Amino acid sequence: MHELSVMMEVIRIVDETAKENDLTTLKAVVLQVGELSAVVPIFLQEYWPMLTEGKPLYKDTELIVETIPGIARCKKCGTEFNVVENEGWCPKCASFDKDLVTGREFAIKELLVPEE
Repeated sequence: MHELSVMMEVIRIVDETAKENDLTTLKAVVLQVGELSAVVPIFLQEYWPMLTEGKPLYKDTELIVETIPGIARCKKCGTEFNVVENEGWCPKCASFDKDLVTGREFAIKELLVPEE
């Protein structure tokens, strides 16, 4: 399960960013995870409490995971479609030849801080 190492790196980056910006508390950490990225969001959620436990920066901090759909463009007819929903096949012309448009992303989208 590579999600553990992924979350450890997320925590490292968030710690570093918080330090650089003099942040002492966070309301939420927002991640964007592509549907085709091979990262399983539920595992990220499961590791979050373990990795943030006892760290004051993360007290009451929520992990928000936004899923980016796996969208492709058919090379034959140009139709854009959801790869997962259509099992990779173009719903218009039934071609399997495609270019991925979105869905492989993994990013820390934003850190939300409590309002003062």
